[in-house]
Amino acid sequence: MFSKETSRRLREDFWVSFGKSHPRKWVLYKTKIKGLSLKFHFNTSQAMVSLDAEGDLERRIALWEKLLSLNAIFKTYAPTATFDEYHVLENGKEISRIYVTLPDVSIHNNKSWQPTMSFLYTTMAQFEAFFEDYKEVLQTP
Repeated sequence: MFSKETSRRLREDFWVSFGKSHPRKWVLYKTKIKGLSLKFHFNTSQAMVSLDAEGDLERRIALWEKLLSLNAIFKTYAPTATFDEYHVLENGKEISRIYVTLPDVSIHNNKSWQPTMSFLYTTMAQFEAFFEDYKEVLQTP
């Protein structure tokens, strides 16, 4: 068990190391599409890359329908992606999410950092490639 301070420091160390090992300007929240963002996640049990549709219900449904219509195409970029129309975050907020996970890794175990960094970099590159190729479709009303 790690103290909050140790856990915070490990998380900070991981993300600084990731940025130095894989320098790149990621799209993440800067999609220019309201309610759509790309995210990295890494905790004590898994790593994940996700494309999240959030915001007001009407907008989220519209975005999700567009993403679903591109499901087969998305799978050519990230074949193991899971589509989850109703995903509830820890804070209780409901979103729609497309994601790929790497199980059995921990941000508290620096021996799992290298494979996790490789996974995050490769998977986010796949998600961003899809986003860049289809952002015009996702932007249309």
